[in-house]
Amino acid sequence: MDALTPEDPTHVGPYRLIARLGAGGMGLVYLGRSDVGRTVAVKVVQSEYAAQPEFRRRFAREVAAARLVGGSWTAGVLDAATDTEVAVPWVATQYIAGPDLTTVVARDFGPLPEHSVRVLANRLALALRVVHEAGLIHRDLKPSNVLVTVDGPRVIDFGIARAMDSLAGDSLHTRTGMLIGSPGFMSPEQVRGLELTPASDVFCLGAVLVYAATGRLLFGATDTGLNAHLFRVAEEEPDLTGVPESLLGLVRACLEKDPAARPTPERIAALTDGGDGGVWLPGEVLVQLGRHAAQLLDYVPAARAEPAAQPAVQAGAPPVTETAPRAATPAPPLAPAYTPTAPAHEVPAPAPRRGRGLTVIVLAQLAALFGATTQDPFEHGLGRDLPEAYAFAVPFAALLLLGGHLADRLGGRRTLVVGLTGLVAACLLGGSAGESVPAVLVAARVLQGGFAALVTAAALTLVATAFPGPRARARAFGVYATAAVSGPAVGLATLETGRAIVLGIVVLLALIALAGARVLPQDRPDRTGARFDLAGVLLGALGTASLLYGSVKMWPEWSSPLALGLLAGGVVLLAVFLGWQSAAAHPLLPPYVLKDRNRLGGLLAVLLSGAGILALIPSLAFMLMWEFGYSTLVGGLAMLPMVATVAVGATLISPRLLGRGVAPRVLVVAGLVITPLGVALTIVGLQSGASYTAMLPAMMVAGLGIGLAFMPLFATVVTAGLGAHTGGASAAVVTAQTVGTALGTALFVAWGGPPWWAVLLLLIAGLVAGLMVTSRTPAPAVN
Repeated sequence: MDALTPEDPTHVGPYRLIARLGAGGMGLVYLGRSDVGRTVAVKVVQSEYAAQPEFRRRFAREVAAARLVGGSWTAGVLDAATDTEVAVPWVATQYIAGPDLTTVVARDFGPLPEHSVRVLANRLALALRVVHEAGLIHRDLKPSNVLVTVDGPRVIDFGIARAMDSLAGDSLHTRTGMLIGSPGFMSPEQVRGLELTPASDVFCLGAVLVYAATGRLLFGATDTGLNAHLFRVAEEEPDLTGVPESLLGLVRACLEKDPAARPTPERIAALTDGGDGGVWLPGEVLVQLGRHAAQLLDYVPAARAEPAAQPAVQAGAPPVTETAPRAATPAPPLAPAYTPTAPAHEVPAPAPRRGRGLTVIVLAQLAALFGATTQDPFEHGLGRDLPEAYAFAVPFAALLLLGGHLADRLGGRRTLVVGLTGLVAACLLGGSAGESVPAVLVAARVLQGGFAALVTAAALTLVATAFPGPRARARAFGVYATAAVSGPAVGLATLETGRAIVLGIVVLLALIALAGARVLPQDRPDRTGARFDLAGVLLGALGTASLLYGSVKMWPEWSSPLALGLLAGGVVLLAVFLGWQSAAAHPLLPPYVLKDRNRLGGLLAVLLSGAGILALIPSLAFMLMWEFGYSTLVGGLAMLPMVATVAVGATLISPRLLGRGVAPRVLVVAGLVITPLGVALTIVGLQSGASYTAMLPAMMVAGLGIGLAFMPLFATVVTAGLGAHTGGASAAVVTAQTVGTALGTALFVAWGGPPWWAVLLLLIAGLVAGLMVTSRTPAPAVN
């Protein structure tokens, strides 16, 4: 608190003023005492606003409603003067003897521990409930409006800022440029100027919880200009790194862009009610609160010299607030309408050179894809009944979940570097062994598959975390989707080049990516204290490997008992894996990821469309080879125009449409309708004897649909804000894609002929996406 200045009044209504507590956009706040010694906080409105009749009417209504607010976790309104008989309106509330949350987090203590944040969430939700039941919306819930006391937090300033709306040309600025609300703690609907509901306060509550747990402002409010920050509030997903894992689902739900998707204060209170009436703050904070209370008791107002021309204001005078200063003595300027709260720790600036980082990610992914196409030693005497990619595909699929978990625990860049280094070593081992040592060749292929899995999971994790802007992130997802679906065409084009050449290409790409890895964002160590989920990794790996091996064994014989048994065993193991994830204390794929309708729908659509699309490209290529006598090289090259349109749809069209507000569901469904249409026309052309040139437009239409669908599918499952589980979600979607591809390839080999089954699978995938992927930005449900 600060001493009164000569321009401050001595009394406001029946309250003697003894100190200044602060200044804001609407006026000054004083510490006052009543005649019977009660300490109060008195907020005095600026004269500029007091002169506005509409403001006075709104202010009177809001104060009348605020008087109805009662509850243990708010500072109640005690007295007010709002009628036209007073020169300047004022309102007196309970004085809470405690610092605000900004002071506790930014200056005195730092981020609060998990238990304190949980109690804070509970008490603030209870406070909002009574505010909303009184017909009010707080509109400015932020740390400086949350006071910290020994028995719990208190919310202040509810229902007052709304009176200023009548002075605003829109919902953000008054005609003097003052913000209604605080940019670091504003909801997307406040930023967009939409009508507010109580759900706006819930978003602000989520932002306060992030600040209390991490010391950071959402969206880096102090790092860039106001307009850039407001854009991020409206369009981007928050960074929740450092929020306690047990509260992640709740905080994410509070920070939903869609107000209707946020939980109610009642729901938040129920989820955070621990039935614990004990100490809610760390000892250091309690000591500080004791000092604060002692300072208040010992505080003696400093004597001040009254200006010679200023009349005294007596205690019995009418309830008029501040005496207007003389023209020659201007009042001191008020604090700015909004001063961003200083975080306890600096928020790191966005990593530079993101274009180079995307290039590194793409090169790493291509190295993994080229590794999958290397001719297998089984083709050279170890048994022709086994498929070419067998030694690579099974360890690749089995270790994807491990790669995602390592990316979460160690960081995406570290995992990528480990995977690329191992990939180079495996290629050198395989290249040096020669055809005369088949066991070494098999081991090299297994190692290639395992390290390629780490590279693939880490690459998608980095796509989701290294590009904070919505446009850059959408473009990065598009580039990744193009690389992910172009693997079969790349494989066909390189089958005849020889093992040594392909291994050399893999090594070259991996070394270039390793050399450029330093431009990727710095790895952040896990801040949640989560342990490695060994049981989850083993169950997921065995289940996925069983599915892959079962689909492989279906190739020579569709109804093989071994193949059916492996498929059934894989399904059982994955079911056990999901059960373990719901019960594990530190799961690699927590339940909220799959409970969210968007992500589950996206995973199922990727699985089905993977069986249709990623097995479709080689099947069409083989049909071209059979029809026109192409070699595998020419057959692969014949698919490149289709791959080019995949890139157009994924990197140009989908990101632009998403940026203009088109819902992900619309793009996915459209893509999964356009693709089977193009495929059907291509099949009809092949059966009617049309030339390659005549079929090319239909193939390109199919490619365009693939790009339109896969980019938003990846982005739906691996949305920003997953925090410590981004790698797990990335691994899950790549695993679904890999299993789908294996099953689709088994269908192609078993049934042969025109791939009409692919058309059916794509249409089913579109139906699933249409029913499950919503129009809003996907986010996990409260767990």
